[in-house]
This record gives sequence, C-alpha cells and structure tokens, in this order.
Amino acid sequence: MSADYLLIFTRYPRPGRSKTRLIGELGPEGAAWLQRRLTERVVDEAKRLAAQYPVQIQVHFYDGDEEQLSDWLGPLVYRPQVEGDLGRKMGAAMRGAIEEMGTAPGSVVLIGSDIPQIDVSLLRQAFRTLAWNEVVLGPSRDGGYYLVGLTAAVGPRVLPLLFDEMRWSTETVLYETLGRLGANGCSVQLLPTLRDIDRPEDLALIKELGLL
Repeated sequence: MSADYLLIFTRYPRPGRSKTRLIGELGPEGAAWLQRRLTERVVDEAKRLAAQYPVQIQVHFYDGDEEQLSDWLGPLVYRPQVEGDLGRKMGAAMRGAIEEMGTAPGSVVLIGSDIPQIDVSLLRQAFRTLAWNEVVLGPSRDGGYYLVGLTAAVGPRVLPLLFDEMRWSTETVLYETLGRLGANGCSVQLLPTLRDIDRPEDLALIKELGLL
C-alpha cells in the first residue's frame, strides 16, 4: 500500500515576527492576522484533500510549540522545523517523511503557507503528477517555488540536488533547481505559476480574493 505525505511549512502568527515585510502596510497585528488567515486557508484545503485522497498531513512549524499549533489548527501531526537555512529545513522534513514510509511506495509534497491560490485541485494535481514524474515544482512569481514534491524512491538522489548549497531568497532559485535536476536526468513537471504573499505589492491579490 502506498503512503503519500503532504507537508505544510508555516510559523506561529506572533505579532512583530510574522510577515515582517508587511508590517509597514498592515502593522504588527495585521501582518500576524494575515499569516494566520493564509495558513488556515492552506490547512483547510489540505484537510479537503485528505477527505478525498489517502494522504498524511504534517504541519512543520517555526516560532511556537505543538500545543499552540494544535489549539490553533486542530488535531494534526506537528513537527518543529530544524535549525538552519530553508534548504536544511525542507530537506530534513522530506527525509523524515520518507523514513516514516519505510518500504512503502509513495510521494512527499511540501508546500508553503503564504500562497492563497493553493486549493485541493492543485494539490491533487501535484500528487497525480508524481505517478509519472520524479519531481514536481510549483513556480512562484518571485523566481522561487511554492511547492516541491518527489517520489520516495528518488529521495536519496534528488534531495541533495534540491536543497544543498542553494542561494535561497533569490530570483534564480527555480532556474538553478531546474538546471541541477536536468543535468542529473530527473523527470520534472511544473504546476501553474502562482504569487506568494510576502511584499506590499502582493496585497492587491489578497484584496482581490477577499482576504483583506
């Protein structure tokens, strides 16, 4: 029997420490509220997926504890993010999920919590894509990606290509990632390009979606 995992990366919405680039526009409380709302939206879509599709949801959190996260988001599996850069955090989370699978075939998909257009249809598409490809990526408009997934079988070979010595938070993350994967013969499929909510210019999308 296969075992698929959906990992959600988020942080506890603490005023002054959440969505700091938006504090100038929204204030500390408003930025934390937006972090809360975006995470709840993504978790709701993940729960909808789990009601239709056999997937295990894990919330990997920063700046909070398991009790706070559980009180906020409900009874899910919670894991604290490891220390280090984004690549180390994501790599550790995906390796942990693959280890939990054991010998069962399956896939792991990891998403951020600041993409309001992630929905159950897109999540289903990500897992279905991995039936025919080794890696799936969801490009974001800032040059990075909002979703990364892979089959458990290729984890040992592909995880270092994805996460080791990457120049995070630059406009070339997706480009460099695709270059590494292509140079190593990995089959990759891209999902639709979406916008993450991180800067003041991104707030127009939030208003358009009725979230602000």
